[in-house]
Amino acid sequence: MPLLSRRTALAAGTAILATPQIARAQAAIRLTLPWLAQGSTAYAFIAREMGAFRSRGLNVEVTRGFGSVAAAQALAQGQFEYAIVGAGPMVLAAARQLPITGMATVNYDMTMGIAVRADSPIRTAKDLEGKRIGAVPTSAEFPFWPAFARRAGIDLSTVTIQQMDNRVLERSLIDRQVDAITAIGSSTIPVMQAQRAEHRFIPYSSAGLNFYANVICTRPETLRNNAAQAEAVTDALLEAAALQLREPDRALDMFIRQVPEIGITQGGRQNAALSQGLMQWTMLAPEAIDNGLGFTDMAKWNAMTDLVMEFGAPADARRPDTDAVISNRFAGRIKLTPAEWEAQRTRLAPFGAMLG
Repeated sequence: MPLLSRRTALAAGTAILATPQIARAQAAIRLTLPWLAQGSTAYAFIAREMGAFRSRGLNVEVTRGFGSVAAAQALAQGQFEYAIVGAGPMVLAAARQLPITGMATVNYDMTMGIAVRADSPIRTAKDLEGKRIGAVPTSAEFPFWPAFARRAGIDLSTVTIQQMDNRVLERSLIDRQVDAITAIGSSTIPVMQAQRAEHRFIPYSSAGLNFYANVICTRPETLRNNAAQAEAVTDALLEAAALQLREPDRALDMFIRQVPEIGITQGGRQNAALSQGLMQWTMLAPEAIDNGLGFTDMAKWNAMTDLVMEFGAPADARRPDTDAVISNRFAGRIKLTPAEWEAQRTRLAPFGAMLG
């Protein structure tokens, strides 16, 4: 690994000894995922495996999450320096005055929606009336269930919500404990397929609710006081996301080396491959294709913020200033060629079909 200059290392938050060849052990930077370790966020682990963190003088610990709402709260409370958080819950956290700011949008459709069994009589959103729906309260999609219901004309008084832990969400649907579940498609569809559970998916977007997906986040104070480190973390994650696109099979190998239990779990690799492919389908957006990975369209972000404030925010919440919540300061540097994007569109088309 190339040695860093003292100035560069210090700028990246790395302390070194006076003798440049001997580096002190670095305190770990803590990064939380929005959910379990899955193919959709494998780039956090791939960045470790490929040395993208290490080459920038970073020692990053990656921790599983318990939903984007919980991840945003944990970041704001200082339990982590960085987090990957769904864009909708991130805006909701900012509206509640939590200190959180985004540095890059990784993918552009949160794939929020409703999963049902293939043999279910539920065919449309309206068919959810009178049914029991399983949900994880701290998940990215659950805060927007009322918004979806309102847009789709569902009478909420007829629906029973059964709250549960994310570890049993899909199992509850497979075992018919509930009629449907609110879910992130890129997370739930692989779990259902790995267990050979035939299913269908009703996306929130079918009712006009369109949300960006995962955003690399930190606290405003970190961005102010350690911008070089924040930039390095963002670059490393986006570099890993690019490798994941270009070399999906190699990326899965790297992910499994970092999270060995994925490889020894029955269907684990298949689950990760599906999750990875579904997430990557949502990266095929003009924002990334035209401007580079991580780029955010501020007009679309503003429209999403309006939806959050209308449907998801409490009455006393205050609409956050977009410029304070998200920027393109560190985005757009890592790019794929037009030919590479066209190849991705062909490769990933089957995954897009799974999302309804």
